[in-house]
Amino acid sequence: MSESAHDAVVVGYDGSPSARRAAHWAAREAATRRRRLVIVHAFRWPLTELTQLRTEIVVLSEDPFRGEYQKLVDELVAECQPLAGDNVVRGEVIAGEPVNVLNRLGANANLLVLGSSGHGAVHQVLLGSTSAELVRSVPTPVVVVRETDQPARRRRIVVGVDGSATSTRAVDFAYDFATRHNADLVAVHAWSDLPLDMLGTVQEWDVNWDDVTEQAKVALSEALAGHSARYPDVRVHPIVTMSKPVEALLEQGDNADLVVVGSHGRGAVRRMLLGSVSQAVLHYARCPVAVVRPE
Repeated sequence: MSESAHDAVVVGYDGSPSARRAAHWAAREAATRRRRLVIVHAFRWPLTELTQLRTEIVVLSEDPFRGEYQKLVDELVAECQPLAGDNVVRGEVIAGEPVNVLNRLGANANLLVLGSSGHGAVHQVLLGSTSAELVRSVPTPVVVVRETDQPARRRRIVVGVDGSATSTRAVDFAYDFATRHNADLVAVHAWSDLPLDMLGTVQEWDVNWDDVTEQAKVALSEALAGHSARYPDVRVHPIVTMSKPVEALLEQGDNADLVVVGSHGRGAVRRMLLGSVSQAVLHYARCPVAVVRPE
């Protein structure tokens, strides 16, 4: 199984509507990338709950639920094959903790795609526990697709830019995605993270805001430098705004096909954490969100 997922588009499927929509999105993306699509349903082995045994992948010769799970996955494979074009679509049913299974397979994938919430989510703005954990831990770019996402193509990709190394990888991903989809790229640099109730006080500071804005424009230009030569066909719309980054990205994302953010995780501990901006965008964006981690 790990070999079939290598450099493929991998999507997790738990039977929920958001996971089904994520699979359809992943199939179209597999066609664009000319990659295999691997649909993975990971289920907890019933004895796990009784014995507290924890394994990443367990090969079972018999399981009373496996046949039903495989039937559901096979039906989804049939739905996704026309969307994936000539690319191979495979369905896999694997016994094991979903987070562990998808973490293992996603680490070697070209892209990991997930639904925003699994069974029992209390509200559409909440990520499912599996999706939230994988976004924090998988090194591969992860795209989270909402159940309410519409398939309409606006040909508009939004990326958050702050000049960090993680942001640089997000910009790379966004340019590549825009090229593949013949889309415009909206590069957003929001340079104020001040609470709204402080803005009145800030306006009284002895600050030349025109100079600050100009410096922000230069910073954005430098962050995008070099990409135009590599991606000459991408039309870029730079946006510099004195807004909170989350608000700016969500506003632009309302009319986008994808919002791309860096995870801002660094180091052994911070790799397991999401930055406040990426976390908020994941929870509230109306379109799919790609989270790109540092190398």
